[in-house]
Amino acid sequence: MANSSKLIANHSAKSVAAEAYKTLRTNIQYSSPDKSLKVILVTSFAQSEGKSTTAANLAITLAQSDKRVLLVDCDLRKPSLHRVFGIINAKGVTNVLVQNVDYHEISNMVEIENLEVLTSGPKPPNPSELLGSAKMESFISSVAAEYDMVILDAPPVLPVTDAVVLARLADGVIFVVNYGKTTHEMGVEAKARLEKVNAKILGVVINNTPIRRSGRYEYYYYYEDSDIRRQQARAQR
Repeated sequence: MANSSKLIANHSAKSVAAEAYKTLRTNIQYSSPDKSLKVILVTSFAQSEGKSTTAANLAITLAQSDKRVLLVDCDLRKPSLHRVFGIINAKGVTNVLVQNVDYHEISNMVEIENLEVLTSGPKPPNPSELLGSAKMESFISSVAAEYDMVILDAPPVLPVTDAVVLARLADGVIFVVNYGKTTHEMGVEAKARLEKVNAKILGVVINNTPIRRSGRYEYYYYYEDSDIRRQQARAQR
């Protein structure tokens, strides 16, 4: 069963939080006028900052705009998209890369029209090597040619090298951070690692930003793109 509290863009489509994800979608679509962005990598600086929730809701809003979208769980160490959508993580990315399984046969149709989800599959002993392999590059090329948009949910940048390895295959990277958790030093280090592989950083999504209004705190999603344009919308806790 899908986690409705996380799939805000679908189960609370008219909420202010869902509008924030739509704003994120719009900003991405217009962030590169000279080149179509088809493969977007979503990552974070550290664990538990909301990257998988952001990747899932971004994929939903893209699918709602009549784009055929594939959401891929590339976090082969601590996958979570299968729990978000309530699907079984029996076969996925690792089966495609190791066993040459056709991804068409194991991608999951979910309740959102135009959206398919490919889970991570069994945990491998060598995640970085698999994600950096020629087979992974071939897989990304194949799905990019078939779908309008491909969203990659990647591991955090700082603990492991997986996201940096994947970034070279993406057209753009989105960072997700949790307010008050990520330090300036962490951000600088993560940015430097991605720049070494010439990754295009599209912007940052900040979750749970407290803004005091009328005697109470409200929580916001905050998006900052490369031009420092800002969009805010209240989100659920």
